[in-house]
Amino acid sequence: MSKFADIQIDPAIVKRATRGDAKAHEILYRAFSAPVFSVCLRFTRVPAQAEDLLQETFIEVIRKITQFRGDAPIGIWIRRIAVSKALMFLRSAWHARGQSLDDDWEEMTFEVRPSAAGSQQHDQAMDLDAAMADLTPVSRAVVWLHDVEGYTHKEIAGLMGKTESFSKSQLSRAYQRLRPMLDAEMERENATSAMQESALGSF
Repeated sequence: MSKFADIQIDPAIVKRATRGDAKAHEILYRAFSAPVFSVCLRFTRVPAQAEDLLQETFIEVIRKITQFRGDAPIGIWIRRIAVSKALMFLRSAWHARGQSLDDDWEEMTFEVRPSAAGSQQHDQAMDLDAAMADLTPVSRAVVWLHDVEGYTHKEIAGLMGKTESFSKSQLSRAYQRLRPMLDAEMERENATSAMQESALGSF
């Protein structure tokens, strides 16, 4: 799961925010703006659009903070708003192209731009960003929600207004596309490790 749940906010700050305290709103923004931007960028792949969604998310957070009841950590509540905003963005893009969630997503692409703060970290034997970028937008969204954010298929279905079978089929399709890339990356990693071990053994 992403770091939303790891960010600790003093309950007193949250209470102040629910009462309209602007300083408390600023504290929440500073604490969660980075993970919100990261989630939005995963969906849009375009930094400028992710920035717009970041602002929309916190406008919604401030507008609805009085409805927060503390049933879950504030970070989880903010994450759900961010995901909803990102999915609304994708829906608008789908509709603008005359597409629907039931169309063939293999034919649909989005503009991809590198992030200015591009991470050089790899998730063991794979470059997650490169692998995810090769997926269609809807498959990428489902993989991210399920494997990284920890949403269940039932929750994903609710967010997308579809069935659990739809979520499962999209995840399966994504895995099928990712498998050759993962296998190739694993082979490269194994070959590199073998060469390093051979080099060390020669001394």
